[in-house]
Amino acid sequence: MNGVIQVVDVLAVAVFAITGALAAAERKLDILGFILFGTITGIGGGTARDLLLGTDTVFWIGDTRYLWVCIGASILTWFIAPLLHSLHRVLVWADAVGVALFCVLGTIKAQQWGAPPVVSVVMGMMTATFGSIIRDTLLNQEPVLLGPEIYVSAALLGSASYLALQAVPPTAELAMPLAIALAFSLRASAILFDLRLPKYGQ
Repeated sequence: MNGVIQVVDVLAVAVFAITGALAAAERKLDILGFILFGTITGIGGGTARDLLLGTDTVFWIGDTRYLWVCIGASILTWFIAPLLHSLHRVLVWADAVGVALFCVLGTIKAQQWGAPPVVSVVMGMMTATFGSIIRDTLLNQEPVLLGPEIYVSAALLGSASYLALQAVPPTAELAMPLAIALAFSLRASAILFDLRLPKYGQ
């Protein structure tokens, strides 16, 4: 299971790195800008998580493979971006995949370090959203999580459902893929059908 988690973790970092590089493409930055924003977005959420959990070492410092994944994904995006019909739409969907992966992975990491369930859920949500917050803030644009469609709720669903599924023997082994699928399904539905939570005063 640890091997599967590591593979999904690397995939999640790569996906978020791609979103950072796509955001750089929207601003027409140079290749170093792609690498900078790809790396910041790819490792941002996990860095905040590890610092708050007080882990022995921040994940990408202990395993530089994650940095190389960010660099490689960013450079690949540099070549692919001109072929994409809509940079923003690809960014939104890639971000949805990243959120679904990272909310569950962040929860698993918190559990491995002995965090209580509520803290594990918060760490999952932070891992899934903090990288995109840094990306959008540095690019001086409205953070995607402040958009009208459901976003943070998808991360909450993924984190909470993982804990619930993992606690029940019949679903424990499938907790990770099922929770990822639930989080992605909610975020995808929000994008496709403009699902929103009620706003204050409305």
